[in-house]
Amino acid sequence: MELAKKYDPKTVENKWYAYWIEKKYFESKINLNKKAYTIVIPPPNVTGVLHMGHMLNNTIQDVLIRRARMLGLNACWVPGTDHASIATEAKVVKMLADRGIKKSDLSREDFLKYAWEWKEKYGGIILEQLKKLGASCDWSRTKFTMDADMSEAVLDAFIDLHKRGFIYRGYRMIHWDPIGKTALSDEEVIYKEANSQLVYVKYYLENSKDYICIATTRPETIMADVAVCVNPNDERYKQLIGKKVIVPIVNRAVPIIADEYIDITFGTGALKVTPAHDIADYELGLKYKLPIIIGLTEDGKISKDAGAYIGMDRFACRKQIIKDLTENQLVEKIETIKNKVGHSERTDAVIEPYLSHQWFVKMKDISKPALQSVLEHDVKLIPDKFINTYKHWMENVKDWCISRQLWWGQRIPAWYNSNGDIAVCKTYQEAELYFQNNKLSTEDIKQEEDVLDTWFSSWLWPLTVFDSSVIKNGISNANEDFKYYYPTNDLVTAPEILFFWVARMIIAGYLWGNGKPFTNVYLTGIVRDKLGRKMSKSLGNSPDPLDLIDKYGADAVRVGMLFSSPAGNDLLFDEEYCVQGRNFSNKIWNAFRMIKTYEVSEKEPNLYQLQAIELFENKFNIELKNINNLFDKFRLNDALMSTYKLVWDDFCSWYLEAIKPENFSEGISRKVIEKTTMLFENILKVLHPWMPFITEEIWHLMKEDNQSDLIVSEWVELTTVNENTLKIYNSLQQIVAQIREYRSSLVISPKEKLLWKEAKTESGAYDEWIEKLSGLSPKTLLNAGAAISGKAIITPTRTIYIDLPKHLSQVVSGKEKEKYTQELEYLKGFLESVRTKLSNERFVQNAKPELLEKEKQKEQDTLSKIRAIEEQLKILID
Repeated sequence: MELAKKYDPKTVENKWYAYWIEKKYFESKINLNKKAYTIVIPPPNVTGVLHMGHMLNNTIQDVLIRRARMLGLNACWVPGTDHASIATEAKVVKMLADRGIKKSDLSREDFLKYAWEWKEKYGGIILEQLKKLGASCDWSRTKFTMDADMSEAVLDAFIDLHKRGFIYRGYRMIHWDPIGKTALSDEEVIYKEANSQLVYVKYYLENSKDYICIATTRPETIMADVAVCVNPNDERYKQLIGKKVIVPIVNRAVPIIADEYIDITFGTGALKVTPAHDIADYELGLKYKLPIIIGLTEDGKISKDAGAYIGMDRFACRKQIIKDLTENQLVEKIETIKNKVGHSERTDAVIEPYLSHQWFVKMKDISKPALQSVLEHDVKLIPDKFINTYKHWMENVKDWCISRQLWWGQRIPAWYNSNGDIAVCKTYQEAELYFQNNKLSTEDIKQEEDVLDTWFSSWLWPLTVFDSSVIKNGISNANEDFKYYYPTNDLVTAPEILFFWVARMIIAGYLWGNGKPFTNVYLTGIVRDKLGRKMSKSLGNSPDPLDLIDKYGADAVRVGMLFSSPAGNDLLFDEEYCVQGRNFSNKIWNAFRMIKTYEVSEKEPNLYQLQAIELFENKFNIELKNINNLFDKFRLNDALMSTYKLVWDDFCSWYLEAIKPENFSEGISRKVIEKTTMLFENILKVLHPWMPFITEEIWHLMKEDNQSDLIVSEWVELTTVNENTLKIYNSLQQIVAQIREYRSSLVISPKEKLLWKEAKTESGAYDEWIEKLSGLSPKTLLNAGAAISGKAIITPTRTIYIDLPKHLSQVVSGKEKEKYTQELEYLKGFLESVRTKLSNERFVQNAKPELLEKEKQKEQDTLSKIRAIEEQLKILID
């Protein structure tokens, strides 16, 4: 069989992925004789394409699922996508605009037809890309959060929570996205540092030339001011409480009120109160029954109620109003400050506090079991440094705004009659019956226009992917899939959605699943570039994962990503890691080629080969035990590095070198070949979760009659290990390394056999193994008092001596004489500088005693070294 000199991933990866699919190895069916191991994918947005974060997250999941499969568990990895309301609607609106169609010109039904058209065409791209990575998902179970049955479950959850009193509708201050034109939850707002202008505006007292100066970064909201608030204990303003000031631009008289909420030391100590556009102001408005003026429209323009700048964009208005205020001498000063500005997590729009009717989930009580489960480690966060963050958030959780002003998503199952009464149910007929039974009007019944927050569907994900009816029917009536696969085992996700998704899934698990939805939550870090910057398209520092796979191969990219990705810590990615991964693939391929090219001999193995087998076999089992433990602790990058070193160092550099015959023409013992093949097959098993493609390829090439497939082979069984043999192995490696270093320093040819001696015969000393790897002749005993012309090799367990042949001894003697002569010259120069310092009276008189003593000690130490070298030179000359 002709083997390629270099491993070519392109010819291998598509072949084996198609083969695994054909064999249905990724598919999982209920098997009561096997224990289930389940992972649900964090469903990527249906708008998404593969990025570096997906690469990291899904590689980790695939490593876990492939190893579980080999451990004999019934491994099930459920894939799917999230409908991503805001992002998808934005994509569809853009598609329509490109076709010359406005969303506002369409009915809801027509718009949704276009949305589904877009989803069918573009919505599955990322799942196809995951296949290039080698993701062994059960594609037959692929779910979408807006599948009919999944949507039905979302509506069931809403109705159930409403019945239980956990959902309500209220007129509240919320975060508003003027681009997406929708409400956002607190967690969907990203705060970014910005340079802002702090404008000090004069608010003149009514019928007076005196004024109060108020600082604001949002002068475009001035037209919606309804009061000025000061602290009642502030001596500067006490006499003004109850009076009125004139709001600039609109010339509206508003009262000066007092509240201890105002910080006397902050800014000017006076606050403009705009209840419609600030959360704290809204609370003051409620407290003092202030009127509300909506100064902005839903799309971030100045409203008609503002009375000025009507229809102008909020940021254009900000510039104009500062100009107008300045021209009218109403600006005292302007400062540039750094502050945190909220942005929409989806559209990046600067968000606005906004008053509107929205639907909310009461979170305080339903969060308690989910908090307790993490604090008691029933659900384990890995690493556990995130527990305190989780605890803080859950103990201070706010009600969840779940309504979104969009058309793409699950429409809220609420109905209104002409009087504004509400019926929460799925159908018009149910709503009509509800109004009739409660003697309420049945005129003009309409369904709520808003859809539910995307996270309100994805928090049900681990429950509904197995049985979407479980929300409505309860787990006692759940289907067999749910009973077998739920709760799931491990969740792999990013820390930034710990509260968006993870916490809420745990809450949902206790609401409808009778407990935790998973046991372990492995939190990955953020993928950053080597400068520490978060990878992003805008910075241009994020490579396309598919380009990397095309360039280096999926296996190389997988291990390249994981070489430096400890749980919860950011990964500083450098393409050099992929190069390292490719080099590792080539190393494995070359090891395989070496084994396959050995000529088989029927002779008995050499002793050094048997010793090599014993030493490596023990080392392998010790490392396997370590790797298993690291997997159990989710220290995956450590498990990978241990695997990497075992293969590269212990197998390729030590074992294969040790069993290599002295003369290739003589071949290698069949027994050694068979044992080496077995050891290499075990290595392929340990490597498979990390590098599935190359390992499957080599597995089938190892034996042409091999009918089994690596992907479903059994994980290596751990056998008894000998810790003492490991100590011996480590000591032997030290001996060989020192001898090789000695040879290298003297430029002794590898073909030159060196003599070596030892004072006694060591039992089980593995002398033949040392001789094979160090280029030594058979060992002889060292006679007492015998001279040695070479070097002593010292380890904690043994001391051996290299005795050089006469022709080498003379060469070495000359080299050592030269080295010692140079060192002697340096030491004499150093001694002179020390003595010069000690002969300096000023130094001796002014130096601290300990410094003077230190210099004297230097003199003595240098003298000792000089005498020792002079003695050594005398021996060499003689």
